[in-house]
Parts: sequence; structure tokens; C-alpha cells
Amino acid sequence: MLRWFTTVILCLAFLGMGIGASILGPTFQDLATNVNRNISSLSVIFVGRALGYMCGSLIGGVLLDCMNQFLLLGLSMWILTVSTYLIPFCKTAVLLIVTMSAISVSFGVLDTGGNVVILALSGDKSPRHMQALHFSFALGAFLTPLLAKLALGPTVSADNHTEPDFLPAALNASSEAASDPLLAAPHDMTLLWAYASLGTYSLVVSLLFFARFFMRSSRQGKSTASAQQSRRAQYHKALLCLFLLFSFFSTGALVTYPSYLFSFATTHVGMDKREAAGLNSIFWGTLAACRGLAMLFAGCLSPASMIVLSNIGSLAACLFLVLFDRSPLCLWIATSVYGASMATPYPSVFSWMQQYTTISGKSAAFITIGAALGLMAIPALTGDIQGQYPDLPVLLYACFGSAVFTAVLFPMMYKVATLPLRKGSRKG
Repeated sequence: MLRWFTTVILCLAFLGMGIGASILGPTFQDLATNVNRNISSLSVIFVGRALGYMCGSLIGGVLLDCMNQFLLLGLSMWILTVSTYLIPFCKTAVLLIVTMSAISVSFGVLDTGGNVVILALSGDKSPRHMQALHFSFALGAFLTPLLAKLALGPTVSADNHTEPDFLPAALNASSEAASDPLLAAPHDMTLLWAYASLGTYSLVVSLLFFARFFMRSSRQGKSTASAQQSRRAQYHKALLCLFLLFSFFSTGALVTYPSYLFSFATTHVGMDKREAAGLNSIFWGTLAACRGLAMLFAGCLSPASMIVLSNIGSLAACLFLVLFDRSPLCLWIATSVYGASMATPYPSVFSWMQQYTTISGKSAAFITIGAALGLMAIPALTGDIQGQYPDLPVLLYACFGSAVFTAVLFPMMYKVATLPLRKGSRKG
């Protein structure tokens, strides 16, 4: 019962993390108006989020091995609660960026800690529980734009892209002419309602983590510690480095494709805005649906099988896109296949690695850093190269290259993992 209670709390936390990660897209214009800036001048907020996520991963990896895991996760949810409540009251760009970075720090701790805790709790059932954890995140990311469209009105786009829309120059002039207070009530009450709802949800989840902390069992902690010492691959560090590269390319591509999909569809393929927005919904919808299906098939498909099938699907979809880059029909079909293929690799590799070597807090933090670097590097490089070569489908080349790297990296990981283990050798 305690194990299931813990799993439910973790899934609720990842659901909230998915909502928090994707709520910026539908509310970005309102936040920019709230601080008297235009969207282009606030683009640094994405760098701040990535750096915050990386710092949170490092902090979480270190603290997970020296303090109670549920207390740490509860504190991170509490930081998320305070920061989320604060967002609509920010009246300066600097304070908004700092607050968003604080939210990303809590995301880094939650992502690192959640993966470690679910692996330690689930044992042989970790694939199904791991898929449920990441399905919760995808579900939150998929539902947020739809909920935001209902809450904020029909003018909000139901996708996760932001266009370079500019506010009137008078807003910037007013910010220069007068010094605004750091904090003030927002003019748009729907913006306040959106972030207050997420903050309240995060507060409830943090209280659940604190309740779980007071129900902790010392006997469970000892069994978890002994389990962590039972498996360690002969080339443990090399395996972690390969996983870091895998997460770099898989996570980077997962963020890059939907980020540039709208502009690619409208400028390169010639689709209208309504159809292009639908592509983003298709991508996130198939990703969330396949993560849900992965929970059901985790009992009959091994993590390695899911990874191989995902790599094949990603390669096929990206190759199809590169060969027929100006076909709207191809874009619809390949986007659906690509979204489905990107659903399971990252959580499946965690479960697969746990069969050969134990992933501690520091190990999970090291892996998550690779994902954070991919979040920063691949979208930035893709946008920069696309600007230099506007007639080329750089987005498709970037995703195809990432698919090739992940398809090559996993056999290398399998080879390293199946070398003799130091203790408690286990095949999978």
C-alpha cells in the first residue's frame, strides 16, 4: 500500500511538472505584457530555465544520497509552489526570469529524484512504473494548452510554440520612463488564475510528500541501500557516459522538433497556421498516448525491445521527412509516427540500465545534465543554422542526425552493460 501511495504521489508531481513546463507557451504573451516587454526581449528566459534545470539536477543528485528523498521532493514542490504563485505578480523582466529559473531548479530536483525513487521502489516492476511516471508528465504537457485555451479565451493558440510577436513600442517606452515596482497585482486576472491554480496543485502535492516523509520506514531504507549495492556494471562510468549522450540527443530532439514545427510547416511546407498548430497537437497527443500504452505493454515487452522499436520508428519517420520534406501529407503521417516513437526511449533506458547497474542520485543527476545540455544546444544550433540556410530543412536534418546517434548509441550501451558485472550479475 505504501509503495502504491508513493507511486501515485510521484505521478501527481510529474503531472504538475508537465503542466508547469508547458504553461509558458500559452501565457508567454501575457507575461511579456505584464512586465512591459516584448517576447523577443524575453527569449533569455529559456536559457534561464535550462540552466535552472541543470542546477536542480546537480543539487538533487547530491542531496538524494545524503537526506531523505521524500523530504527533498516535498521541499522542491514547495519551492515550485511559491515560485508559481509569484509569477503573475512579477513586474520586472529580471524578477520574472529569476522566478522561472527557480521553478526549473525544482523541476531538475523532481526529475532526478523521481526517477531514482521509482527505480528503488518498483524493483522488477520498474518499467511499468517508470512509463507511468513519464506518461503523467506527457499528459500534463498535452492538456495544458487545451486548458489554457478554455481558461484564457479563444485567442490562445492550443500548441506549444511562441511566435516573434512584438508589443507596441509604448510599452517599452513606459518601462524606461518610469521605474515599475518589483511586485504588483496583474491587470489580467485570468493570468493570475492560471498560475494560482498550478501553485495550489503543487502545494497539495508537496503536502503529500511531507506526509510520506513522516510515514518513512527505516527497514525500507536499509533494503533499498542493500539493493543499490548489489549491482554495479564493470564499466559503470562508461555506461553512464553513453546514457548521457543518449539523453542529450533524444531529449534535444524531443524539444527541438515541436519548437520549430510550426514555423517549418508554414514557411517551408506552405501550410496555414491552423493546420500547423494541429501538427503540434498531433505530436504531443501521440506521444502522451503511446506513453500510456507503454504502461500496458511494459509487462510483455522488455525495455530493450521498446528502445529498439522506438529507434526504428524515429529513424523511419525522420528519413521519410527528409526525403519528402515539402509534402503536407508526409508531414502529418511522419509527425504522428515521430511523436509515438519519442514516447518511450528516455524512461525505457532508465529501466533497462537498472537491470545491469544501480542508478544512484549522483548517477541520475549526471544523466539529467545530458538532457539539460540537449535542451540548450540542439534547439539553439538548429535555429542558428536555419537562419543561415533558410531554404534548407535544417530541423529535419537535426532530428534525423539525433535519431541516427541514438540508434547507434544503444547497441554500444548494450555491449558495455553485458560485460561481466562486479556483484550480483543479472541478465535482462
